Amino acid sequence: MILVTGGLGMIGAHTARALVDLGHEVVVTGHRRIEVPSFLAGRVTVEPLDVTDRGAVLAVGDRHDISDIVHLAGSIPGQDPVAFLRTDTTGLLNAMDAARTWGVRRFAVASSLGVYVGRAETCWHEELALPTADLPHLIVAFKKAVEPLTTHGLAGTGVQPVVLRIGSIWGPLMDPESPFHPIPPYISAALRGEEPQPPHADDGGDSCYAPDAGRAIALLTTADTLRHDTYNVSSGRPFTHRELADAVAATIPSLRLDLLPGRRHGPGTDPCLDITRLTQDTGFTPAFDIAAAVADYVAWRAENAR
Repeated sequence: MILVTGGLGMIGAHTARALVDLGHEVVVTGHRRIEVPSFLAGRVTVEPLDVTDRGAVLAVGDRHDISDIVHLAGSIPGQDPVAFLRTDTTGLLNAMDAARTWGVRRFAVASSLGVYVGRAETCWHEELALPTADLPHLIVAFKKAVEPLTTHGLAGTGVQPVVLRIGSIWGPLMDPESPFHPIPPYISAALRGEEPQPPHADDGGDSCYAPDAGRAIALLTTADTLRHDTYNVSSGRPFTHRELADAVAATIPSLRLDLLPGRRHGPGTDPCLDITRLTQDTGFTPAFDIAAAVADYVAWRAENAR
């Protein structure tokens, strides 16, 4: 049985669905929100859990025979950065403690594409040295620390760490007005019959649809062998806002969409994540391009608030 902490959040739920689709039994945890999305209803076991409670985390192993852990649970920073770091570090350490106590095979943990901030390249791969740089968000700072904490914390235990450098993910279950991703608010405005704020046509980047991200994580969790302990998780396919607008217009033909010319900050190229390592070790390729993702998301939103 595979444990997915934070398995009722966007990435966690899609990971759980992919694991079930691969034929695995899955336990998902949720803390403040424990509503089960329709695509998981009756397919997973749900454990309400505060991952900062070590005893409660370890007790999950008394009820289930856990073979692997995907640790995706996390919080959003408030006014006190130390409180956020204490909460998420405690959750990480408790999950690793459980992995060692139960003797699981793999412990996959969420990092972020933000660890590459400061690199001049536009195609980021796992062998790049991570620079010392000002980071854009406290969450990214924590994710960068997660990597050595996990690999050193599990060294010599027999538990294989799998660091997931997760890219820019969007899709069903994401806050439709999220400040962290431009696509859901753009589509939400279109669904309200409004003309979205026009973006620059040639801006964009590597953005992965949540079902693809979940499937990539599931494949990394269940692969017979992995040759590395760090993997980029994304589409590996940069898109532009022009392609996004075309996809939305094709799905909602009555809508008129404007675009600003060029790029907001002048000539250049948006970075993307190189997923060669992921593809070679798991066979993963994205199922959704931007047009297919927009069509799927609009259909989902027709019956779901987020």
